[in-house]
Amino acid sequence: MERNEAATKNKTTSLKKLDLYPVQNLTERNEATKNVTAFLKNLQFNSRLPHEKSKPPSLVSLCLGIVGKHLEDIIGDLDEIAINFPVDIKIAIASIARRRKLLADDVIMSLADSSWEILDISGSDVSDFGLVKVAQMCKSLKAVDISCCDRITAAGVSEFLLHCHSLETLRCGGSPRSNHAARRCLGILKPKLNDVEGDSWEELVNTDIGHGAQSLRWFVWPNIDKDSIEMMSTECPRIIVNPKPSPFGFRGFEVPREAFPDITLDDPFVNDIDPSAWAVPRFASMGISTSLLSPNELSMAEKFRLAFVERDTRLAPKRAKNARQHQRRAEREWMETSTSAKAIALASKATKSLSSRK
Repeated sequence: MERNEAATKNKTTSLKKLDLYPVQNLTERNEATKNVTAFLKNLQFNSRLPHEKSKPPSLVSLCLGIVGKHLEDIIGDLDEIAINFPVDIKIAIASIARRRKLLADDVIMSLADSSWEILDISGSDVSDFGLVKVAQMCKSLKAVDISCCDRITAAGVSEFLLHCHSLETLRCGGSPRSNHAARRCLGILKPKLNDVEGDSWEELVNTDIGHGAQSLRWFVWPNIDKDSIEMMSTECPRIIVNPKPSPFGFRGFEVPREAFPDITLDDPFVNDIDPSAWAVPRFASMGISTSLLSPNELSMAEKFRLAFVERDTRLAPKRAKNARQHQRRAEREWMETSTSAKAIALASKATKSLSSRK
């Protein structure tokens, strides 16, 4: 620790003595000095980061972790429970439900809030119906992720865009069905000229072009094909497809973090919650893995069943013999202890002796 501080001080002294600009350009020299000072502060801050202790999670995050572990128990009553939840709690529960593969139409409709600006339903069971209902309730959505949503079609996206007039970022694709829906959505995103009497495209306002997605600027589809991206770049240049991170922005626009494919939209809402809240149980993962076996290979459950049937068949005669012995033993004990049984036995003997005399 002391060596790191000494090295940082030496770097600070050396950089302060360094003359980066000539004396005659005083303005640029002052600007360079400010930049060096900011760099040194950042260097000192980063040197302390590994030694700083992480803050403990808040009580709210701990409670959300407990709720997340037992979320399936309250989904049936979530519509009534979530009414009094704050906005951040609703979106955190929706994020946990998505990670636990419990996010569907009823869940997202119960949690949707009018103040939401981000909607991440990627990989969920939300359908066109749930997506449109959320769009009707959340008019201020700016970034939406519907990637790997196999129940969402181009028709649902088209109706969804009619309600989202503030949408700036749309993320899609990721699965065969989602890729097909994204490919069909390109026709919806392209501008359509409604007023052909104008002299030029520059004279047209936004309301004269197309229907829906007027505010869309970033379209994230990581595995987009070449034909689709060429069509978007030529026919709809205002929408940037798969923007790359750059400190200078893109075409004069600052690229938001939501437009980068490696960013998960709802991570900021659950970064303080224990990941065990949405951990998939071990038996569930084993059940999923059995579906990936080849048709000729038996699953582990089927092997256990066949082994049990074989053992049961092999031991069936022995069980029947033991049952007969147990029955005879019970009959003897009944004969020895019961007076009525003794009377019946004596009567039967007398009957046999009388019949033999005849």
